[in-house]
Amino acid sequence: MSATGIVVVTGAAGFVGRAVVDRLRAAGREVRPIVREDRGGVEGAIALGPLEQASPEALARVLDGAEAVVHLAARAHVLGDRGPGAEAAYRAANVDATTRLALAAVASKLPRFVLASSVKVNGEATLPGRPFRPDDPPAPADAYGRSKRDAEVALADACRGSSTAAIVLRLPLVIGPGARGNVARLVDAIEAGRTLPVGAIDNRRNVLGLANLADAIVAALDALPAPAGVHFVADADAVSTPALVRAIAGALGRPVPLAFVPVALLKLGARLAGRGAEFGRLARSLEVDASSFTAATGWKPGHTLGEELDRLARSRPS
Repeated sequence: MSATGIVVVTGAAGFVGRAVVDRLRAAGREVRPIVREDRGGVEGAIALGPLEQASPEALARVLDGAEAVVHLAARAHVLGDRGPGAEAAYRAANVDATTRLALAAVASKLPRFVLASSVKVNGEATLPGRPFRPDDPPAPADAYGRSKRDAEVALADACRGSSTAAIVLRLPLVIGPGARGNVARLVDAIEAGRTLPVGAIDNRRNVLGLANLADAIVAALDALPAPAGVHFVADADAVSTPALVRAIAGALGRPVPLAFVPVALLKLGARLAGRGAEFGRLARSLEVDASSFTAATGWKPGHTLGEELDRLARSRPS
């Protein structure tokens, strides 16, 4: 796409959305930020309410004159969100919204549609030396993963036979200033000086720094031809859970709060406490192969995990 084309960014007020909007504007792009409600935090934001309820006419207006849409708005994964309404809530926010936006993008003849998806489409763990690859069969284990899988399918179906290139980026854990969920909980625990009993865990997990993700989205918009299809995006090196704890502690200037408890004992304790799934995310390996995206765009991660954690540490309240 041209460097002057308008880029529509949904979820522009979110953790990833703000970084992407800033990165695009720093590169001289015209950005049209879409938010659920305008709270004054994003310059030029257009409030559309829930995208799954937006009318075709409203979507056509925000896409008018654009060359690409970067779809970041989603219902994020929430630990323990397994209630009877969880499946429907994820489906509305992640599948229905994507379907409406994709159909509007095709009707408006946008050249590119970039969807932020999740490694959870493939599952929760990988075997040693066998990272997830884009052509692996999906195997989501929860409502969130299923909704992201179905959002990918909806996008592909909407764009099939059209001039709109569907670009899906499956993301691992994203780390950076403003991160929530597991990253925020880990940072809070380390900052509070809590001892974490994960020193004996021996695993490999890919993560993605926020700055690297923003650069990857720019690459997805710029590459010729468009990198249509599914790709993983990740930092250069996988990291173990203990190594991640040490890196966060170093960035925060805190002692390393690690205790070496046998993994089998940790697993048993987690199961008894009803936190088996949460422990699995800490203990198992989860690696991805991002080589297809590099081959299609030339993108390579330009920022290290240490640099991203330093930015995160500087953003914390003093």
